[in-house]
Amino acid sequence: MDKIPKKNKVIKSKIESLREKFKKYEIDGYIIPKNDEFFSEYSKINRLKIISNFSGSAGYAIILKNKNFLFVDGRYSIQAQIESAENFKIIEYKRIFNCNLFKNLTIGFDPKLFTSDQVKKFFLKNNKIKVINSNLIDQIKKEKLFFSKPFFSLSKKVVGESFKNKINKITQSLTKSKLDYLFITAPENVAWLINIRGYDNPNSPIPNTHLFLDCNKKFYLITKKKKVIKLIKEKKIKSNQVIEPENFEKFINLLNGRKVGIDSKTCSLFYENILKRKFEVFKKEDPIYFLKSLKNKTEIKNMINSHVHDGVALTKFLYWIKKVNKKQLTEFDAQNKLESFRKRCSNYLYPSFPTIAGSGSNGAIVHYRATKKNAKKINKNDIFLCDSGGQYKYGTTDVTRTICFSSPKKNVKNIFTKVLKGHIAVANSNLNKLKTGKLIDVKARSYLKKINLDYAHGTGHGVGFFSNVHEGPQAISKYNQIKISEGMILSNEPGYYKKGHFGIRIENLLYVKKEKSKLFFENLTLAPIENELIDHKQLDQNEKNYLFKYNMLIYKKLSPFLSRDEKNWLATFI
Repeated sequence: MDKIPKKNKVIKSKIESLREKFKKYEIDGYIIPKNDEFFSEYSKINRLKIISNFSGSAGYAIILKNKNFLFVDGRYSIQAQIESAENFKIIEYKRIFNCNLFKNLTIGFDPKLFTSDQVKKFFLKNNKIKVINSNLIDQIKKEKLFFSKPFFSLSKKVVGESFKNKINKITQSLTKSKLDYLFITAPENVAWLINIRGYDNPNSPIPNTHLFLDCNKKFYLITKKKKVIKLIKEKKIKSNQVIEPENFEKFINLLNGRKVGIDSKTCSLFYENILKRKFEVFKKEDPIYFLKSLKNKTEIKNMINSHVHDGVALTKFLYWIKKVNKKQLTEFDAQNKLESFRKRCSNYLYPSFPTIAGSGSNGAIVHYRATKKNAKKINKNDIFLCDSGGQYKYGTTDVTRTICFSSPKKNVKNIFTKVLKGHIAVANSNLNKLKTGKLIDVKARSYLKKINLDYAHGTGHGVGFFSNVHEGPQAISKYNQIKISEGMILSNEPGYYKKGHFGIRIENLLYVKKEKSKLFFENLTLAPIENELIDHKQLDQNEKNYLFKYNMLIYKKLSPFLSRDEKNWLATFI
C-alpha cells in the first residue's frame, strides 16, 4: 500500500520535549489516552495523535525515559504499525492492564482523563503513580479550540418524551438507591436526559457538559454560561442552574446531603476526588445508559426516515461508481463523491465518523482513513470496502458495503459469501432464544470458522439516536451479555481481513421490534449488497428468501427518489 507520510522528526521532537519534563515532575514515564476529559470517542482534541501520530479512535501511549509503547486493540494493529511503529512498540491493548513493563516506575497522568477504576487496572500495586494536574501534552502543543456554538434543545416531537418525564425516572432511581445526588458525567447521557444537543464534537451532536441532579428533580449544568444562552432564553434552564467548571468545588461545598452516585465509566478521578472531600461517593453505572438504549416509537420513526435519506445517497453512489464513472479514482475521491451525494439531502449535517474507504490491501486495515496525500488509486481488480455514515435531522446512520469492479477471485467470493451468511444469520436471529449479543456473535462467526477464519472486532455495536454512532451498553460481541430489548439499535457487521490483500465487511443497522410477545430484528439500512461477490450456490433457501425480501424493501423505499437508470439497475438485485 502507499505508506502514510511519516512525521518521525516531529514526533521524536515532541517525545523529547515531553521527556524533558520528567525531571521537573519527578516521574519515569507519562501515559496519554485517546479520550478527552469528556471520555469522547471522537473529539476536537487528540493528544494521542499529537504524541504518536496514531489516528485511531482508541488507544494509549506510554512514554518512558528510553522506550515508548502504544497499546491498541485488534481493529488497529495494522494501522498502528503503519502510523507509529517507527517510534513506538505496538502492543495488544489488553496487556496494558497490570503489566510488568512499568514495574517500580513512577508514571504520571492527568486525573481528568482517567477514572479511578482505570488507574487501578493499569498499574500494579508496586507501581508508583503520580497525579499531575497540568496536562503535559498541552504544555508541548496546546490545541487551539475555537468557541463552538451554544447548545440547542430538541422538541418532544423529535425525541418522543419530555425531559421532565425523563428526570422523574432518574430521580426515582436515586430514591431507590438512597442517594441524595447523581453526578452525570457522560455528555451523551446529559443530552438524552434534558433533550439537548450541541456542536462540541466533530462527528456527533453531543454537548460537552456534565450535570448534577438532586433527588428533588433540581439539576445543574456544569459548563460555561455562554454555552447555554439559548436554553436560558427558552426557559429550559435558569441562569442559577449553570455552574462554571472552575466553580464546581465551591458549588459542591454549599450543598447539603451525604451520598452521591457517580458513573464508574466516565467520572474522572479529578471530579471523584472533589466529591469525596464532601460526600460519601457510590460508584455505579449511570442508569441513563440503559434507558437511552431503548428508543421510543418517535426515535425509531426518525431513524427510519434518516435511513431512507442515507440509503438514497449510498445507492446513487454505488450506481455511479460501478456504472457511470469512467475515470480512475483514488479512495479519497470516492469518499468525497459519496459525501456529495449525502449533501444533496437538506436534512444531512455531517459524517457520523471519519469515512473508511479502503481499496485492496487498505481494506484490510479495519479503521483505515484515506487522506488526499496517502490515498491509493482504486484498481478495478481490487475489491473496495466503504464504511461510512451520517448525522441527519434527526438520526444517525452507519453502513458498510464491499464492492468489486471486475470478476472477483473464487477465494474472495467464497469468503464474502461466508461473511454474508453470518450477516443474514444475525438479522434472522430468534431474539426470544438468543437474548444477548454474546450468543448472537457465535452465529455471525460460525460460517467463517468452518474454513478456519475469523475477525478481530465485535460483530455489532449499539447506536445512539441523533447521538454517538457507537453507544452501548448493548453490543453483539464475544463478551457482551446485556439483554437485547425492544427499541435497541445495533450494527450487524461481520467481516474478514487478509493483511496486505483485501478486506470484506457487510454492515447494516438493525432495530429490535416487538410484535405480541415476539422480539426480532428489522433492518434500518437500505442499500444493495454486492451481487457479483455472492456465490449463490452456497446460500440455502432461507438465505435466498432473506436477500429477495431485503432487495424488494430497498426498491420499494428508495425507487421514488432514483432516476430511471438507477431504478433499472437496482431492480437487477431482485
